[in-house]
Parts: sequence; C-alpha cells; structure tokens
Amino acid sequence: MPRVIDIARTAIAPLTRTRVFRRYGPRIMPVLERFFSFISGGRMPISGLLVPSLVLHTVGARSGAPRDAQLMYCPDGQGRAIVAGTNFAGGRHPAWTGNLLAHPDAEITVRGRRMPVRASLIPDEERDAAWDRIERQWPGYRSYERASGRTVRLFRLQPVRRPDEPLSPAGR
Repeated sequence: MPRVIDIARTAIAPLTRTRVFRRYGPRIMPVLERFFSFISGGRMPISGLLVPSLVLHTVGARSGAPRDAQLMYCPDGQGRAIVAGTNFAGGRHPAWTGNLLAHPDAEITVRGRRMPVRASLIPDEERDAAWDRIERQWPGYRSYERASGRTVRLFRLQPVRRPDEPLSPAGR
C-alpha cells in the first residue's frame, strides 16, 4: 500500500513545475521555510514534510560571510547527500552553488544535527544516474534544468570527521 507521503509527493510535484510556482516560489518558500523553522525549533524545514531536507551552511564566495540555504537533498545510498542547484528553474545558478565551488568545506543541518561536509561537483558521466535517483524521490524535478536553459550544478555532500572529533569505538 502506498505511503501517504508518496501520494502527497505525487500530487504536489506537478504543481511545483508550473510557471506560477516557479515565479512566486522563490519569494514565498523562504518566508514559509523561516516560519516553519521557527515553529519546529529549527529541526525541520517545511519541505522536510515531503522530502529529505537540510540546511546548507556555506561561506559566501565573495563576502566571506556565513550563508544558509534550505535545500531538498537526495541520499545517494552511500551515506552522502545529492543537492541540485535548480533555483526554481531560474536562468542563474543559486548563490550557494558558487559558495560551494569557492569553499567546498561546509556544514549541513539535518533533523537538528549539524555536521561538516565536503562538497564535490558531480561529474558529467554521473549526472544522469544522479538525476534518476533524484527523480525517484521527486518526480519531474529535472524539468527545472530543462526550463532554466542551463546545466544545473549537482553536488555530492560527503560527511567528514572534524579533526578534533574522537574516533568512534567502531572506527578504532
């Protein structure tokens, strides 16, 4: 029997591909995300109700200032996260992708737990497989790339151990 969340995803996904959503989503979603983050105590973005979501903490490519972005992610099956710089099908890459290119060492918060990651751009020969995985989670998501007229930057976020973090008993 299909899970309720899968049914909701299937119903909502087509709405996110409309011109109306692509036009107003960039203005409305950040406001909704901040509100939902506030009421959930920062533990879950609103998008986290339907898909795995995280907060990406980067350093500004030009400013050097801390920056946060609420993103959908897709587990890659090997303990890493895949994120796509779709920017609501906009013609420009989202700022967070430039931040990761300039400063690949970043942090993510997933379900209230903050951890360091190293970002790497997914190579061309792995893009189709990454998109297939993403679209199993959110049907039609690659249409943002086609509508944008640009090649969306796909990143793999690899968790890393902090230098001051002790090895776990299993890692000794």
